[in-house]
Amino acid sequence: MSVLLERPGAVDGTGPDTGVAAHYGAPHKEQVLLAEGLAVVDLSHRGVVTVSGPDRLTWLHSLTTQQLSDLPPRTSVETLVLSPKGHVEHALHVVDDGTTTWLTTEPGAAPAVAGWLDSMRFMLRVEVDDVTEGYAVLGEPVGAESAEGEPLAWVDPWPRLVGDSHAYGPVGQEHPAHGRAWRELIVPRAGLEDAVGDRPLAGTWAAEALRVAAWRPRAGVDTDHRSIPHELDWLRTAVHLHKGCYRGQETVARVKNLGRPPRRVVFLHLDGSGHVSPEPGAELVPADGGRAVGHLTSVARHHEDGPIALALVKYTTDPAAVLLAGDVSAAQTPIVPVSTERPTARPRIPRA
Repeated sequence: MSVLLERPGAVDGTGPDTGVAAHYGAPHKEQVLLAEGLAVVDLSHRGVVTVSGPDRLTWLHSLTTQQLSDLPPRTSVETLVLSPKGHVEHALHVVDDGTTTWLTTEPGAAPAVAGWLDSMRFMLRVEVDDVTEGYAVLGEPVGAESAEGEPLAWVDPWPRLVGDSHAYGPVGQEHPAHGRAWRELIVPRAGLEDAVGDRPLAGTWAAEALRVAAWRPRAGVDTDHRSIPHELDWLRTAVHLHKGCYRGQETVARVKNLGRPPRRVVFLHLDGSGHVSPEPGAELVPADGGRAVGHLTSVARHHEDGPIALALVKYTTDPAAVLLAGDVSAAQTPIVPVSTERPTARPRIPRA
């Protein structure tokens, strides 16, 4: 449990965000301050794993989806650990300080990540450590990446689009994450309060609302045991399509080259006329009737846009269709490109 939960007004989070504050008594104000770059959010429940040794980057490059062999110091990327069948197991935020590679993970995932990496060392010159007890994470919007002398930070890689040279979404509009300057500061856990200083604190409710508004998926929240990178739009930022072999690459290449993913993530504007928003997991059905086409994964209340959500729907769902989550209507905005052409072949997705 975070020491910052002792601050006045702090309310503990739930689900994957248990152990840090959901809010400090003023969720709307906290979100505005966070969006303006004036507040900081406690993410000290995230895991922190380090990989040291001269072979660390080429080794991580061979195991995960991202181009890491030539990663410059203090440059941030995200990468995925896939199962042998191509399903997403972990999403890692990566930054190297020149001697050590730092990985931050979803809450509770660090032991599994460190354990798997350690099992894959063989004779290579690498050392893997779960340092979550010694280091904590803070989140904040910023205008630029960390400079020399500042705390080590992972900076959201948008608008670096893997395999793409522009920052526009699949339907022509500017992607909402374009120019989004969000970073995770990695600080000694014993100095967490000093790192916050006198800045206002925002809770995870505020951070999650900004994440959903930026169309950014979260492992374990917007994914399940069947998820593949294509469904979550991770081909843009977490998968390098022209690198050598890694676990799960066959599925990535097959779906990319021969067909379309079974599902796709969409952004939803929810009807805000009621006082209660649907919960994650709620089924989505077409407003004009029919069977369920998907379900909500993340639900938030944005300080400007009102109730918003991310959802996973069948790839063939009409992008113009109004959907219902219970009695709440939801208007779609596509995130993953939607093709109207028939695939040349039907990709075989191995079962989890």
